[in-house]
Amino acid sequence: MKAVVLASGGLDSTVTAAMARHEGYSLYLLTIGYGQRHHAEIQKAQEIAAWLRAAEHKILQLDLHEFGGSVLVGSGDIPKNRSDQERRTGIPSTYVPARNTIFLSLALAYAEVVDASCIFIGANVLDYSGYPDCRPEFLQAFERVARLGTKKGTDGQTVQIKAPLLFLSKTQIIQQGRVLGVPFDLTHSCYDPREDGLACGQCDSCMIRLQGFHDAGLQDPAPYAARASGS
Repeated sequence: MKAVVLASGGLDSTVTAAMARHEGYSLYLLTIGYGQRHHAEIQKAQEIAAWLRAAEHKILQLDLHEFGGSVLVGSGDIPKNRSDQERRTGIPSTYVPARNTIFLSLALAYAEVVDASCIFIGANVLDYSGYPDCRPEFLQAFERVARLGTKKGTDGQTVQIKAPLLFLSKTQIIQQGRVLGVPFDLTHSCYDPREDGLACGQCDSCMIRLQGFHDAGLQDPAPYAARASGS
């Protein structure tokens, strides 16, 4: 069995890939450099691909900075130190317009080429920041698009969209990753890392991750700026 996995180099996508491998799939990883300011994750994705012993790892460059529309691919301040309630109110400035639609489309093309039966994505509907393209109804709709808009679909073959983390809390995701031996130290989650690669510890992604490790009773092995400064 073959599966295309959208591999960002982050915690969620790495646990997703490990789950796919555990299910017996041969992994075809797809990492997309989309002009994100936290591009350090691309290097992490390469290290993770080696750990997973992926059959293939493609890195595509697609600069969404040309469009803008998000602080992740343009100018502006990354939101910091937001409360849980703030993170669940409205769509934040870190939302990249149609990102998962674009990524899944590319993954679908890759799946057709390598004859993969499914695409794994680390989308999550619980510990997320209000992104509309992480909702289950979106993923279900895209699966229908995959069936209607591909040669595989016209031949009666489906390309499933699998999001095994969809309804898991960050703590549950971390616990699942621990069971599967995921090297959390290789993963990168920060939206606004320092030039030396240290995570800020204050953006939404860092705060959700740190809380998840805390609630799991584990120490996050990722390097953080606050730890380096002793604060």
